[in-house]
Amino acid sequence: KIVCDGKPVGQGAGEKKVKPVLLAVNKPRGVVCTTSDKDRAMNVVELIHYPVRVYPVGRLDKDSEGLLLMTNQGDLANEIMHAGNFHEKEYIVTVDQPFNSAFIKKMQEGVELKELEVTTRTCKVKALGKKTFQITLTQGLNRQIRRMCEALGYHVVTLKRVRIMNIHLGRLNTGDYRRVTPQELEELQWQLEQARMEREEEES
Repeated sequence: KIVCDGKPVGQGAGEKKVKPVLLAVNKPRGVVCTTSDKDRAMNVVELIHYPVRVYPVGRLDKDSEGLLLMTNQGDLANEIMHAGNFHEKEYIVTVDQPFNSAFIKKMQEGVELKELEVTTRTCKVKALGKKTFQITLTQGLNRQIRRMCEALGYHVVTLKRVRIMNIHLGRLNTGDYRRVTPQELEELQWQLEQARMEREEEES
């Protein structure tokens, strides 16, 4: 609490406590998640212009679209982003050329990313068309799906995140947002609690 001349200032000012906010946003392509001035593109905070200060939970790169969570709760953001928790994130991806079953198998089993000196975790991959597939990751490496595809000779044309844990993008229009429902939040907190308990068991 900060007091100046006997009056509270900053976050401690006034009687009102800021209510917790968790939003599901459908981020369009071309919008960035950072609030730095390095990229002249519009950032997602400006896009939704929410009345309470909220910030992105994790990242979705400029050329990607789809589900992004935004919140004013630092603890919740950190727990969702904790890669060690193996939280699922689901994407729909279209590449520049038709792929075969060998491509799906390699993506599932893990791809060596030489520039990051890492092999990706095993994941779920399902073909949706000749050039389109669904992939569910439990890992959040920088530009991971794009790097995985490039390592196998493919270039990502479109990449859309459709789910983070139990929260689905659904029919939310591009550029729109909605508040996460109480039921979704309850399920999300239950999943985070389970992950926390598992982590504590492993550490003990």
